[in-house]
Amino acid sequence: MTEPSLPRLPKSGLAGLKENWRSDLLSGFLVFLIALPLCLGIAMASGFPPSSGIITAIIGGMLVSRFNGSFVTINGPAAGLIVVVLGAVQSLGEGDAMAGYRYTLAAIVIASVLQILLGFFKAGRLSSFFPASVVHGMLAAIGIIIMAKQINVVLGTAPEKGSSLFSTIAQIPHSIVNLNPDIAIIGVSGLVILIIWSVIKNPILKMIPAPLIVVLVGMGLARYFDLQHEHMYLFLPDADFLPHHEETVGPRFLVAISDNFMSGFYFPDFSKSLNLEFWEAVVSICLVGSLESLLSAMAVDKLDLYKRHSNLDRDLTAVGVGNLVAGLIGGLPMIAEIVRSSANVNNGAKTQWANFFHGAFLLLFVVLFPRLIHSIPLAALAALLVFTGFRLASPKEFAKVMGVGKEQLFMFVVTIIGVLATDLLIGVGIGILTKFAIHLLRGVRLNNLFKIHFVIDPKDDDFVVVSIVGAAIFSNFMPLKTALANLENGKTVIFQLNNAYMLDHTVMEFIHDFQHNYERQGGQCKFFGMEYHDTFSGHPLAVRRMKRNHMSRRKSDHYGIN
Repeated sequence: MTEPSLPRLPKSGLAGLKENWRSDLLSGFLVFLIALPLCLGIAMASGFPPSSGIITAIIGGMLVSRFNGSFVTINGPAAGLIVVVLGAVQSLGEGDAMAGYRYTLAAIVIASVLQILLGFFKAGRLSSFFPASVVHGMLAAIGIIIMAKQINVVLGTAPEKGSSLFSTIAQIPHSIVNLNPDIAIIGVSGLVILIIWSVIKNPILKMIPAPLIVVLVGMGLARYFDLQHEHMYLFLPDADFLPHHEETVGPRFLVAISDNFMSGFYFPDFSKSLNLEFWEAVVSICLVGSLESLLSAMAVDKLDLYKRHSNLDRDLTAVGVGNLVAGLIGGLPMIAEIVRSSANVNNGAKTQWANFFHGAFLLLFVVLFPRLIHSIPLAALAALLVFTGFRLASPKEFAKVMGVGKEQLFMFVVTIIGVLATDLLIGVGIGILTKFAIHLLRGVRLNNLFKIHFVIDPKDDDFVVVSIVGAAIFSNFMPLKTALANLENGKTVIFQLNNAYMLDHTVMEFIHDFQHNYERQGGQCKFFGMEYHDTFSGHPLAVRRMKRNHMSRRKSDHYGIN
């Protein structure tokens, strides 16, 4: 059975604008409605001014979209970088938020130069070095941290200053008991809306962005509770069965943004560039931002109706240039963001112009309607972030990793604990070392950890045999990935695996994706020797290890080619 033919590819550049401007303009507008509240919330949760998130999204849309290597991704600030950026602001500022902000801008500038160099030297493929379970563990830990820090904003309370992460988590019950009722009503109503919207199936209702509804309801409640004016109130004053205590609300619970957009530009301060904390921030921003951006771009490629493949190195370079500009004028770091990109695809976007239009709409809005932004309550934005954090660390994520294998769940949990107990870089390092330890315990030889043995043998004009010998694991398979990428389309590629004593989940996932993409290009893939391996779970892409009683046979006995 042949694959269905793909629809005609949209044109690019100005020809693509002329051909697809209607669909891209509509999608860009709908993505703008999602991006506006998320940009504000991510900026404030990161310890940056609210305008910084919008600055980044404008640059990501109007500048980066003109020369990036992807087709329907949306570039802008992301929740996954909140922890990194906030940590930099706090450690570099030492209690001075504005100083920490400007030092962090300098770290973003240096990190962006490293990103540009990574793209120039074609390091996009290095994303494959990070095991999927470790990356998901990092993102889940980020989700937990976001929830722990933002739940207080939802409830209208504040944790004790200088509290550690675990102390902040331990204070949540106290925050619930001592919540500010008016603010909590705004925040909790936002969470309820997001939960309801996540289970609604009606396609017409689903077209309305949930973040937009959360913001509009929050603005209505803020007006009802008169948050524009500082005042005190008694919650349920007529309820004799409840203890009464006064609460204070006012403009501090609303977004603080200047009426003049140009006044939101700030410049970096490089005076701490020789400090160890500064370079820790640089490496963290570069590593986490690059990794998230590459993974998001690859994920969006799978959603693309036209099955186009991003040039990851070019995309990384473009994001680096965008971050350089953003860091120089006061913006957050950006990535290719998965949630907004998914919405872009679902809204019918065809080309990069949808990303451009989303940035243009943001620019028009902040220039023309800054007072409207000021009426958005912080609790509504915090609700969006808490829900985002929950999605990163939901029970479904644990179940999904467990489905691949128990050892994957172990690495996932170890990475989460490592990140929560230390920081992102150390936690990811602990996760990778754990994977190495598991491979060594399962019999992977030391000389096979970073070196793969394979042979690509063209049998004739129609067949290519790929023989893998020894272990193919996350830390050594990049040469195989590069070699397979250079294969001519339209052939029958035979994977001979009866001499491979270990195939880990990362490699199995790569081979599966390669098969899917190669066959869509008119080729065919066949596999021999899988029957000589045991799997560690029922998942089709689980780790495979050679059966102990297997003795290699002559390859010609199995693929039947002379």
